[in-house]
Amino acid sequence: MSDTTHKSGLHGAGDDEYTPTGTDQVAENLAALDDEEADLRAASLRAGLEDYELDEDDAALLDGLYGDEGEEGPLQLDPVLAIIGRPNVGKSTLVNRILGRREAVVEDVPGVTRDRVMYSARWNGKNFTLVDTGGWEHDAKGIHARVAEQAEMAVELADAVLFVVDSAVGATATDEGVMKMLRKSKKPVILVANKVDDFAQEADSAALWGLGFGEPYPVSALHGRGVADLLDKVIDTLPEFSQVESVDRSGGPRRIALIGRPNVGKSSLLNKLAGSERVVVDNLAGTTRDPVDEFIELGDRTWRFVDTAGIRRRQHMAQGADFYASLRTQAALEKAEVAVVLLAVDEVLSEQDVRILQLAIESGRALVLAFNKWDLLDDERRRYLEREIEQDLAHVEWAPRVNISAKTGWHKDRLVPALDKALESWDRRIPTGRLNAFLGELVAAHPHPVRGGKQPRILFGTQASSRPPKFVLFTTGFLDPGYRRFITRRLRETFGFEGTPIEVSMRVREKRGRKK
Repeated sequence: MSDTTHKSGLHGAGDDEYTPTGTDQVAENLAALDDEEADLRAASLRAGLEDYELDEDDAALLDGLYGDEGEEGPLQLDPVLAIIGRPNVGKSTLVNRILGRREAVVEDVPGVTRDRVMYSARWNGKNFTLVDTGGWEHDAKGIHARVAEQAEMAVELADAVLFVVDSAVGATATDEGVMKMLRKSKKPVILVANKVDDFAQEADSAALWGLGFGEPYPVSALHGRGVADLLDKVIDTLPEFSQVESVDRSGGPRRIALIGRPNVGKSSLLNKLAGSERVVVDNLAGTTRDPVDEFIELGDRTWRFVDTAGIRRRQHMAQGADFYASLRTQAALEKAEVAVVLLAVDEVLSEQDVRILQLAIESGRALVLAFNKWDLLDDERRRYLEREIEQDLAHVEWAPRVNISAKTGWHKDRLVPALDKALESWDRRIPTGRLNAFLGELVAAHPHPVRGGKQPRILFGTQASSRPPKFVLFTTGFLDPGYRRFITRRLRETFGFEGTPIEVSMRVREKRGRKK
């Protein structure tokens, strides 16, 4: 049995949307169907699934045993593990080993980095967030101070720390500087003696006892030696949920993350909304370093805004605090409910803008696009802008658009209806009866194309959760990516979902007695 997931808005070449021939009356037929009849149809389809091979997870999903549980309680995030150490001790190699895949860029050059620094990891059934603090620019001038500064910022966000030392080299002056900071932080520290490739080299790691963090764990990140024992220790050390990053979502103001590239106007917008110079504003890109939470009255309600540091295109070009500004931006997105992405209309939409949008989509948050500096737009630039939006933002055409001026506050009131619409869609649930009636009407009018003499069928559909809406389709075969995109678009047209990403996944199931 195979499970395949496709996220709305994320597609590549060859995934062009299925284009049906002719029109249909899906919406009209659905409107004419009463809820009782829709529920009866869904019950019949649900009973038909008993003829197929289902696992325990399928049963839990169909019985509604997981999905949105705990939505009204505290938002409990996975514990955070930071990996710190001086350049070229093998941190990124260890990250890849823990993840079981090549995510972090590894080169035999100190300070190499990559765009992402936070990763979701899992060991023995336990989820945690891994923070790679690699990628520091290697500069002989002041390297000790800067390494310690960056490590301190990472530790602030972490529940526990892996302190990686090159066993063959031993503890250096830089290592000792980081060690002093770790003692002050009072965070749990696990000492990792890396590059211990065989038993004979373990004697080198014993010398690290002197750092004062207890027994060093000898590992070879490159070959995997000792990593399992290290991860067992990690799981024992980490709390069940993060004690650092937590948000109470039982009522209270809705949470909004302002994100965008540096100098796009995020701090100016926050100041205008707050009615005060709450955040330092400077033409120098990246002035903001830490997210600043602000409770703001807007539209007769209180909202919780988080102003985040601008995301630089290449994080390895960011030094010191700037490197962690990007890390904090990702953390702010994780805690938010809706992302407001600011785009400067007086500049050409860049690859960087699209990448930031992708980050917001992948976070699963509701989305509003705010086109800033609209008061600077002339007719010629407006024509080019519309073309850029059509070409570069087609994958987020479902997101509400607001034209504003952060500097003057023009149209700032229009943010409220856009936020309301996006959050309402993000929270929305479709009754199972209505969802299956929609799928039945749509497939009857536009069946999946025949592939290799076979035509996969949709047996049953259910909404697994909201925030964002996630749908699961039980099918007899693999649905083409283009056909799934077609279903996603029609879901939006029929039920709204303006301003939220949608996740549609398949569970391909075979009839009992037909196992291969």
